[in-house]
Amino acid sequence: MSVKPLKLAIVGGGPSAFYVASRILSLVPNVTTSPPVRVHLFDRLWAPHGLVRYGVAPDHPEVKNCTHKFDDTATDPRFRFFGNINVGDAVTPIPHTRQLSLTSLFHHYSHVLFATGCTLPTLHSALPPSQHCIPAISLVHWYTKHPDRPAPPALDKISHVSLIGNGNVSLDVARMLLTPVSHLAQYDVPQHVLDVLSRSKVKHVSIFGRRGPLEAAFAAKELREMINLPDSSMVPLDPAILTPPSDTKPTRQQSRILQILNKGSKNAFGSTPKTWSLDFYRSPTGLAISSDDPSTAHLSLAHTMVDPNTQRAVPTGETSTINTSLVVTSLGFHGEPSASYYDPGLGHLRTLGARIITNDGRALKNVYASGWAATGSKGVLASTMINAYAAADTVLGDVLPDREPEEPKNLLEDVVLNPNPELDSIPKEVDEGIKDGGITLYEDWKKVDAEEVRRGQEIGKERERMGWEEAEKFLRIIKR
Repeated sequence: MSVKPLKLAIVGGGPSAFYVASRILSLVPNVTTSPPVRVHLFDRLWAPHGLVRYGVAPDHPEVKNCTHKFDDTATDPRFRFFGNINVGDAVTPIPHTRQLSLTSLFHHYSHVLFATGCTLPTLHSALPPSQHCIPAISLVHWYTKHPDRPAPPALDKISHVSLIGNGNVSLDVARMLLTPVSHLAQYDVPQHVLDVLSRSKVKHVSIFGRRGPLEAAFAAKELREMINLPDSSMVPLDPAILTPPSDTKPTRQQSRILQILNKGSKNAFGSTPKTWSLDFYRSPTGLAISSDDPSTAHLSLAHTMVDPNTQRAVPTGETSTINTSLVVTSLGFHGEPSASYYDPGLGHLRTLGARIITNDGRALKNVYASGWAATGSKGVLASTMINAYAAADTVLGDVLPDREPEEPKNLLEDVVLNPNPELDSIPKEVDEGIKDGGITLYEDWKKVDAEEVRRGQEIGKERERMGWEEAEKFLRIIKR
């Protein structure tokens, strides 16, 4: 039985992209009786792995172990990675990327999958970005050396930080600000970040959430790490906040959170140089710079309660104001509005069964999405893997007759993909970028990876990261 060739372009180089690639390559053996397969990843970042490299907290090295699987995938001769390429019309703040049009991509591939994630922070309407208010992703990108090069925070002039949102990212940021530099120095934290943290004057971090501990989005593991910080202590919570309503039976996760909070921090409050607090039932309503001290801002807060019918936070009518040096918003992420097939109502690409759905409700033939690009910014690596595997199965179902699913009605076929592409061809823009050194390959990354680890070992840490300018210089030297 004849089978169709599969030449898949994946736009994005994060975990979802690699999970899709690994699934497809593992399910189609590299033998002469199998359909010809090629899987090419295109990423705007010069280094692969997306959020695993640029979003995972440096002191969580175990989360990055999935890159071993990605390395195995990259050894398959049917796989290629191309970094520093911005595909389509999406706007990028990274100046050194090369542009590749969708028309050029479609000409060289039979199938395309978008795994571009959700890269923009959700902003708070009452707290526009300013010198006193920044999105959490700016801090994360600063301490992970992301190519968009955010400016370092002036921590030597900041004593109090207010985090808006109580998910894992908020706790990651708080932990980075409160953990002793001597402890962070063993991990994947760039030296320039350690230098700034060593001068930090931050003494207290407030973490605000609109609802209560039962609705908190952070994991027990993240909370436990905060509880056990060596130089910090938690402001004790009112026991009434930690008592569930009589008609509510907490889940296992919620019960674990309540147990940890009831126990309190390892260090007694007031016995440490730094402190932190979980401020539940508070919603910011405004931020004003102090007339007496321009380095201080007044954060206005509405007191809230959880509506038992809708489970939403509603104001009680009470308000309060606190003085703070910096507000950091951590309220989730959305896709880029300029990206192809973006749905503004959803904040990401519209999909059904991994297929891209147009605004008029039709599915694009052989065009797919996976990960946060398809689902929005929710879930962890395990759920990303499950979603990616399902997307890979949909792609294979369109190629392998014995796996073929029922195609959706009203399939739109006016996307001009190449049904019979030359398997090993690449767009000329990519080929030119490889020749002049502006586009990175996976083998380039592995050389940089080894050098980062070597440099880190010399100073007793996990690795010492390179930015693109340094990596480009290093690659040019070793290729001479």
